[in-house]
This record gives sequence, C-alpha cells and structure tokens, in this order.
Amino acid sequence: MKAVPHDLDQGLIAYTSDRGGAFDIWLYRPQDGLHFQVTQGLGAEFSVPYWSSDSRRIAFIGNGNVVNLLDTVTRAVARIDQIDPYTLLDWSPDSRLLAYVKNGGIVIYDTFSHSSYAIPEPGASDVQWFPTGMELLFAAPDSAGNTQLFRIRTDGSERRQITHNTDGPLHNVRLSPDGTFALYTYPGVSISIISTIDLATGSIYTLEGGPLAKNYFPAWSPDSRSIAYSGTAYEEPNYYSLIQIDNRTGRNPRTPAASDCFATPVAWSPDGNKIAYLSGCAGLERPNQLRIVDLREPTPVKVLSTGRISALQWSPSVGRVPENIYTSFVYRVSFPYPANWRPVSDERYEGLEGFFQISAISGGDRIADVCSSEAFHPLMPYGSSPRIIMTRLQNREACFIIPSADQPAEMNKQAALIVRYPRPVRIGETLYNYFVLWADVNHIRQVGGRLSFL
Repeated sequence: MKAVPHDLDQGLIAYTSDRGGAFDIWLYRPQDGLHFQVTQGLGAEFSVPYWSSDSRRIAFIGNGNVVNLLDTVTRAVARIDQIDPYTLLDWSPDSRLLAYVKNGGIVIYDTFSHSSYAIPEPGASDVQWFPTGMELLFAAPDSAGNTQLFRIRTDGSERRQITHNTDGPLHNVRLSPDGTFALYTYPGVSISIISTIDLATGSIYTLEGGPLAKNYFPAWSPDSRSIAYSGTAYEEPNYYSLIQIDNRTGRNPRTPAASDCFATPVAWSPDGNKIAYLSGCAGLERPNQLRIVDLREPTPVKVLSTGRISALQWSPSVGRVPENIYTSFVYRVSFPYPANWRPVSDERYEGLEGFFQISAISGGDRIADVCSSEAFHPLMPYGSSPRIIMTRLQNREACFIIPSADQPAEMNKQAALIVRYPRPVRIGETLYNYFVLWADVNHIRQVGGRLSFL
C-alpha cells in the first residue's frame, strides 16, 4: 500500500448535522473543502460518530438507540445492537471489535463475525481499549459507591483497580492513545474539573481549566501529550467558551480560539496541528458553524455555516504505519503487515518493532487440544502460564495464545494465532488442517485479525 504524504492526508471530519432536513452523519474533507452526507434517516441529534482505527468505518448510535456501523467506502450500514444513546463506543486497535456497556456488562462485539460476548460489570461506563488490544479501561463504582477506574483483560480476567477516588463521580473517562495516561472530569456538570492519572505511577494531575470551572469535552492529542477542551466563560450578558489546550500534567495552558457557545466538542487533526470545534450559537439552541484553528497560526477558519451541528470527530488517518499485503499460495492465506517489515525468509518477516512467521499444524479434531499443546509446549516458549483466548476468524474456529510475563526474553514477546483451515491444505506430502501465525504480542491481533484464506 502506498503511503499518503502527511501534508496531503488531512483525514476526514465526521459530524452530525440536520443540514439535510434531519440529523444524520456528514463528512468534511479538508483537502478540497467538500461536504457529503453518508447516512440517510439513521442519525439522531445525540449521535456521535466514532471512527475505527483504520479510518474506514464509523460507529454511531442513531434512531431508536440502534448502534450502526457505517463503511465510509461502500456506504454499507450494519445495525448491530440497541443501547443507551449516550454510551461511549470504542474500536479495537485492529478495527475489528467494538467495546461498549449494556445491561450491567461490558460487551465485546466482533464486527466481522457479528458475534459478541459480555463481561459482567455492574455500573460500568466509558469502556476503552488499551493499544495492545488485550486489555480494557473502564469506570465503575467500588463497594462504597465511589467511581473508580479499572483495567481488565478482554477475557474478563486480571481485573485491577487503578484509582482510589473519594471526590464523587468521574465522567468523560478517556484513555490516551499510547495507553499510559487517562483523563476524566469530576464531580458533575455545574462544576467540571479535568484531571489526569499516570497509569504507571498512579500520580494524579489537575488542569487549571477555564475561569468558571466548567470544563467539557476533553480530548487527547494524537501524541498523547496534550489535552484540548472547552472551558466556559462569561461576559455580560452571554456565556461563551474558550478552546483550551494544556499538557497532560496541567502545566502549559493556552487558548488558541473561542466559541460563542456555552460549550463545544473539540477534535484534533490526525497530525496534532489543528483543532476543530463548533460555534455559531448566538440566539440558537445548537451551533451552526464548524471551525478549524491551526495551532501554528491561530486564526480560526469557518468551514461550515448551515443547519444545526451536534457532534464531530476527526479521523485518525495520519501517522498510521502504511501496510503491505502478505500472500502465500503455499499456505493459502493473505493478511496485512507493516510496510517497513522485511522478509527474512518466505515465511518470516521482521521489523524494528515486531515480526511474523507462518506455518501449519496437522492436529486432531478439537482445536482446544491443538491450542493447548502449542501453548504449553514442554520448552515453555510462551512462559509458564500463557493465556488461550478462543475465538472465530473468517467464521472458522481459532485461538490466540498470549505469553505470560515470565516468557523467555529470546522469544521476543512471541504470541500465536491458530485457525482451522476451511479445508485441509496439502504442503509437500502432508495434509494440514490448522494454520498457525506467530507474531509479537503487540501485532498478533493487528496482523492475524484480518487474516483471509485464499
């Protein structure tokens, strides 16, 4: 795949607007200033567009509180569930799984196989993926009823409490893109203060915020080092909002723009140089302007002034590692891999940050036995207590094998994916009924999750 130069690829801004007569999802393309409607009759005023990590699909909650998945290339829409309209939706790093809360549980929905499972977690909210794709962050009440932050494995194991909060409810919990910090607002709406927590040390930092302690819609910069938010201010006779930026420890506040709305959502450009926000609230219930400010030369530009706008989110397209497609007609498989990895052999590719290698297994009929045999090999290549995660890929039985912390260092964090072939494959003189992919644990889902059989 050819990489698009960063100065040309400015991503897309998805926004919710009634400019077509009813609230629906629209896209704005900064490269040429085009706006185009991508849903018809599916949106609602509360709809928030959530981009997948690969910037291709958008999840949103629309009419009837239905969760919709929109493919921005084909315009196909899948309706997958019905949940509370203000629920956060979060895509897995490989753009395959969607996490959200429903009926006292954390739901993991596979958008390829359209299957799901739930992790019981009463009162949970704001569930999000860690960059490894193996853990989730969420907020939930502790035994005393205080909201705390927790992390948990995607199989429901190793649940750990992160905070020891006694300051009341926590809202708008957001994990930084690199998974090292989280932010939240507290204690409510009339007073809303932004704090961050270093997940490694537990250190908590509080941002100075706007003049009235009404700070809303905090959003992480793509490099995880800064936070943008809307800080409400007042000047007789009207409220307005300051577009504020601060670093994650609250030591460098600045104000590149302002909006005439009481509060506005904000969104970072993929390269972190611009912020989009809403304005045009004078005498209106909802903003009718979409504006962009370039932090290098802070003179806001109005890119839309029509209809009502209720939400926006900028796609995360810049900065993704370009991908190539690996294809093996011997093993009958195809999957994407980072374009900067180079072949060591026909079956193994390596890069500075990871690797993959493929093979095949001739095993018994029970895939659970095959996975267990690989995971608990006498030489312990995955450590003494690896985890086996049973799943399905391409509607075939599969498992991921995730190493334990005591895995030998020389294994380079190797994880595995085993998938049952649609039909046995003959390689040489032998028939194999299972395909196996080895990759470092940080890439096993990204690479294996989009495996296709030829």
